[in-house]
Formats: sequence, C-alpha cells, structure tokens
Amino acid sequence: MKVLILGSGVIGVTSAYYLARAGHEVTVVDRQPEPALETSFANAGEVSPGYSSPWAGPGVPVKAIKWLLMKHGPLVIRPKFDPVMWVWLAKMLRNCTSERYAVNKSRMIPIAEYSRDCLRDLRRDIGIQYDERSQGTLQLFRYQSQLDGTAEDIAVLKQYGVPYEVLSREGCIAAEPALAGVKEKFAGGLRLPQDETGDCHMFTQALAKHAQALGVRFMFNAGIDRIVTDGTRVSGVATSAGLLHADAYVLALGSWSSRLVAPLGISLPVYPVKGYSITVPIKDASGAPESTVMDESYKVAITRLGNRIRVGGTAEISGYSDKLYDARRATLDHSLTDLFPRGGDLSKATFWSGLRPMTPDGPPVIGATKYANLHLNTGHGTLGWTMSCGSGRVLADMLSGKKPDIDVSALTVDRYAHRFG
Repeated sequence: MKVLILGSGVIGVTSAYYLARAGHEVTVVDRQPEPALETSFANAGEVSPGYSSPWAGPGVPVKAIKWLLMKHGPLVIRPKFDPVMWVWLAKMLRNCTSERYAVNKSRMIPIAEYSRDCLRDLRRDIGIQYDERSQGTLQLFRYQSQLDGTAEDIAVLKQYGVPYEVLSREGCIAAEPALAGVKEKFAGGLRLPQDETGDCHMFTQALAKHAQALGVRFMFNAGIDRIVTDGTRVSGVATSAGLLHADAYVLALGSWSSRLVAPLGISLPVYPVKGYSITVPIKDASGAPESTVMDESYKVAITRLGNRIRVGGTAEISGYSDKLYDARRATLDHSLTDLFPRGGDLSKATFWSGLRPMTPDGPPVIGATKYANLHLNTGHGTLGWTMSCGSGRVLADMLSGKKPDIDVSALTVDRYAHRFG
C-alpha cells in the first residue's frame, strides 16, 4: 500500500521504518525541517519498560497537593479557560484507583517490554548507534520511608517477571560510583538492570536515514492543515504542500493528534503535559552517572548520554504552551548538583521543553479508527521513546494484515468505552 504518516518524531519514524521493511510505499510529512525536533528532541533518554506505569494511581490526588506546594515540586498546573484540559484532568482522577491502575499498567508493560526487545533487534540488524547504554536504571530514594514503600511496586515487577534489585546505600554506590561523595543524601534504591538509555533524537535521525534507504520519502517544512474524508474513508490530507493522497494514513502527531481528528468526530483523549530538560556537558567523568538515576523525591531522571548528562523532569499542565520557566530549570539544576556536584558544567547547559502526549489512564492509542484507512499511533506520554519501536512494529503488522506478536486489542480506539468509561 501507499501509506502517509503524519509526524516525524520517534513514533512516526519507527512506524515508517517498519512499514517500509514490510514492503509498503511510505511518505512521512512534518512541519519541521528534519526528524525529531519536537517532543523527541531532548527527552530524559530512558528506555525503561520496568517503570512503565500510569501517572494516574491510588494516592496520586493527595500526593499532587504536596507536589504543588513543594519548592522543587514535580507537578505544575497553570489553569486555563480550556474545557479540554479540565475534562482530561477529571478523567485522570477517575483512573486514580487501585483497580484501574492495575488494569492500565497491565496494558503498558507488554508493549514497553516488546519495544525494548525490538530496539535490541534493530541494534543487531542494522547496527544503529545513539549513545546507547544497557546498564539499567536506579530509582534513588532519599528517605527510608520511600524505600520502605516499594512493596507494591516490587509486587508488580514480580507479577510481570521484571528483574529488580533492592539496594542499600552501598549497593547504590556500587551501581553508580559517583554517588559515593553524597552518600548521606539517600537511603537506598531500586534498580532495574534490564532498562537501557540512549539519545532519542540521535536514534530517530539515524533510523530516518535507514528508512530512506528502504524507499521512505520525507516531506519536511509542510504544515498539516486537516484530514479530508468522503464518509467512511480518508481521501487525503490537506497540507501547505498541497493535498496528499494514500491508501492508508497513520496519525503520529503526539499532542496535536486529538486536535486533528476532532473535526472527524473522533474523541481522542490525548492532552499535552510539558516536560523540561537540561543537557549538560560532562566536566568530570568520574563524577557523572553511569546510566540513569531517578531522583524519586523530585521525579527527575539524570542520564548519561555519551559525553553529556541529560536531566529531565516536571509534569506541567499548561495547554500547548512551550514557554520555558526558570523555576523549572532550577529544579533540574538542584537535582543534578545535589547528587552529582562534580559531574557537569552547568554554565554550558542547554534548556528545553517538550509536550508529552498523555492519555488520562496511561496506555497509548494504537490501531484503527472508524475510518477504515485511518490509523492512530499516539498518546505514549513520557514513554514514547520506551515504546516507540514496539508501537511502530505492531502498527506495521496491523496494516500488513499480520497478527502482531503481542495482544494490543486493549490499546485500540474501539476500546475507549472500556478504558475511559
């Protein structure tokens, strides 16, 4: 088939690669001049299936009040007169029960684990490089009470067969030697040895070149205006480069996906939640992290990417604003300098923000719509990098008439009533 993919972030490019590999004629259109310049550009760098959990969980409403009052709190809400924002928040709150959390997490772990395996296969098959490391993720607890409260998380890890290690202070230092200089600042940690790290932007740009070698055509600097339908099918996509036609269409526009399909009568509960990061050149390698350290108190991830440190965090609900706030950077600066004071040169840091496409319950939306030839691959939230390869592979299988390797029936648009009701 001729397939038109809307969006050239990591989700769009992985979809393009796997579709081309399956023999389809693929075109990718994007408003940017090259791939991965928006949400995929400078995320935290984690490929973390073990931490694939919904934000909506039991106890979150109470925790949210505490986070909003913290100086370096991980949550920011900037109220707007936007009914979509408030409806999305209400739906998220409705998912903050133990029962829904368990169901939603059960829908996230399989696609995340499968995606990591697909990423490993890609490394083996095409030798792609992206400052990757396979040295696990360390969730660092500053307080003993946090360490004592990991029982529920560990039970879920056991349920899904995810390897883990509960570490003492000394165990954390063995995994991340640079923490030895600040050992009085934490009590212990939870390590997931199979998690990985890597530069999502570097990966996406490299994979786009491999996709081009398979025949994928990229149309950059082309704004996407609207989807044109003729009743039960999509007949084209209106862009600044003209009306584009294909046999099948894939929507991979992240937070903008819901706005594009709303005029078609598709209610897609995907809303932007802004995240921030700083990228810091390493000053002293012995004082930098080896992999990813998640500062649990501030919900900040500190990741080694080659000769750089990426520090990412914050959940800011403020609509589609991409404004950079100094207070958000201060939180990232604090977490880095508090745990790795010798590691990076903050004077040379770059500051960035991206809009994560979040669903109120957590799982992404992958699959067909009521329009026979329109397919969705969006709503991955903070886990777009983690879930990208698996999502692209699954979608390519669906469009090729092949049964995916994993069951994703609970992620399709047809299940909205069950997922959000």
